[in-house]
Amino acid sequence: MKIGIFLPNWVGDVVMATPALRALREHFGSGARLIGIMRPYVADVLAGTSWLDEHVFYDPLSFHQRLGGWPLVRRLRVLRLDTAILLPNSLRTAWLAWAGGARERIGYIRGGRGPLLTRKLAPTKIDGRFAPTSAVDYFLELVCAAGCTPNSRRLELATLAADDRAADGVWAKFRFRSDRGVVVLNTGGAFGAAKLWPTGYFAALARRIAVEDRCGVLVICGPNERELAREIVKGARHPQVQSLADERLGVGLSKACVRRASLMVTTDSGPRHFAAAFDVPCITLFGPTHVGWSENYNPRAIHLQLELDCVPCQKRICPLGHHRCMRDLSIDQVYTAVKPQLEFQTHEQAA
Repeated sequence: MKIGIFLPNWVGDVVMATPALRALREHFGSGARLIGIMRPYVADVLAGTSWLDEHVFYDPLSFHQRLGGWPLVRRLRVLRLDTAILLPNSLRTAWLAWAGGARERIGYIRGGRGPLLTRKLAPTKIDGRFAPTSAVDYFLELVCAAGCTPNSRRLELATLAADDRAADGVWAKFRFRSDRGVVVLNTGGAFGAAKLWPTGYFAALARRIAVEDRCGVLVICGPNERELAREIVKGARHPQVQSLADERLGVGLSKACVRRASLMVTTDSGPRHFAAAFDVPCITLFGPTHVGWSENYNPRAIHLQLELDCVPCQKRICPLGHHRCMRDLSIDQVYTAVKPQLEFQTHEQAA
């Protein structure tokens, strides 16, 4: 039996899909061939895991013709999928599964793609609007429709030996002490500017952690966030506050750094789900987004969000122009959440 899984495009959603991938492997075992259909960078997120038997790459935004839609359709026709499970909600993925000849196509009825599906799920609505639903549960419902009985919502990832060695090099370069712990800061937000906590706030928080708790602080970043990370380090003015801005960046290195962190403080962006997958305490700063959409069931998570009339607006840029949902979330409020987490880590290590 051949099962194709169209994986999400966002890093965080891919991590939240891992309980669904695990459930598929546990249910079908070696009797099925699980084929992940994905953007190329998704493979880095899942590197080290063993749920998928094959990766098929596809990227409609790429300049490489081999990653386009028709090459994928031809590839799928050769594979002769018995079932295609569509984790993204796009019309495009449903068309690709249909054109690629998958006999069974499982997905949510959204974007007018209902006629292309053979097994159709209706997303939950309240008063005509989509109800905030964790992507973890959203994806698990799809694999349930394929016959699985998931037994856990736990996110799960792995790191490669090369990535762990790269993280070792970072720890050595910045002289982070193993007995003091390291707090990882993740400041980005591909969703839009509305998710960002001010750079100066992050710099002040980093310095406070380094001075008062004598911990190392590492700012992780993506390729487009290097300058932001440098600004935080510059503003903190402390030798124990460093960043990955001048390192060879990659998803694998970010995963390895989060895995060994004592605590993560992050915006509501993809890398925050690395912490859940590696059982790392995590403080997430929520602004315009509804917590329910990205709940990852991390038992060591703290969510900080102000109660404002305009929250959550789900907008990429503040429509009111004041961005109070993040600007009014003070450094003291965040540090008040950080302090007991670091004290607990210290007591845990001593025990």
